[in-house]
Amino acid sequence: MQFDATFFAFVGLVLFFALIIYLKVPGMVAKSLDERADKIRGELAEAKRLREEAQHVLAEYQRKRKEAEAEAASIVAAAEREAAMLTAEAKQKTEEFVARRNALSEQKIKQAETDAINAVRAAAVDLAVAAAETILVKKVDAAVQDDLIKGAVGEVKARLQ
Repeated sequence: MQFDATFFAFVGLVLFFALIIYLKVPGMVAKSLDERADKIRGELAEAKRLREEAQHVLAEYQRKRKEAEAEAASIVAAAEREAAMLTAEAKQKTEEFVARRNALSEQKIKQAETDAINAVRAAAVDLAVAAAETILVKKVDAAVQDDLIKGAVGEVKARLQ
């Protein structure tokens, strides 16, 4: 019986498989694959936990954002109310100021009219006294002049007061 190369290749293959089984390589490969599968399961569980945590954090931030938006809206509304109130107050104060200024102006105008009337009266009285004095000087003697001037001046003073 002559053995050819195929037989020796077959014997080598059988010895190789026997050596692999003897050294428990399939168990080590299975153990390695199991460890890797467990590691992948752990990573998937960790990824799932992190995803749930991220969703929780996202929901929390969205809630906080909504609260911040609501607070900002209330601040804007309060600012608008305050601005409207300040505008109304400023308008009222302006109207009161204008009314006071108008009243003061009217009062000053009335006082100026009164002063002008009094000045015209005083000028008219002075002019009348001067004219009367001139006429009396020409027509009346000294004693009568003194009596008339004193009487007229007294009468004018009484009327002015």
